[in-house]
Amino acid sequence: MLAHINRITSGSDYQGVVRRGVRIVGAHTVLYVRKSAGDQSGVAGVPVRFGFIVAKNVGDAVKRNLVRRRLKAVTFELLPLVPAGTDVVIRALPGASNVAWESLRDEVHRSLSRPQSARKNSVGR
Repeated sequence: MLAHINRITSGSDYQGVVRRGVRIVGAHTVLYVRKSAGDQSGVAGVPVRFGFIVAKNVGDAVKRNLVRRRLKAVTFELLPLVPAGTDVVIRALPGASNVAWESLRDEVHRSLSRPQSARKNSVGR
């Protein structure tokens, strides 16, 4: 389970990451990655934070909660691999409820391991 310090909890933080972060599209997820505003110098004291968006188009409440729990488990595994001071928001797409946990884990891991310089923000906001 992710500790409270590793979770994005405020709506303004979600909005900042989604609007100004780099978008990485996968088959079942969309990841938004952004360096934290408090981490200007790369200091390791700023924690990695994750947020999750699982909308009603993913399924009923049972399926949404299952997807959210799976994503939390995936991010807990990948926590040491993400650079300090990074905020990540993971949006589950409608097909995420029908995919195996291993596939979801591999997709998120692949998306987070892409080189930061190769990513382009495709959102023109």
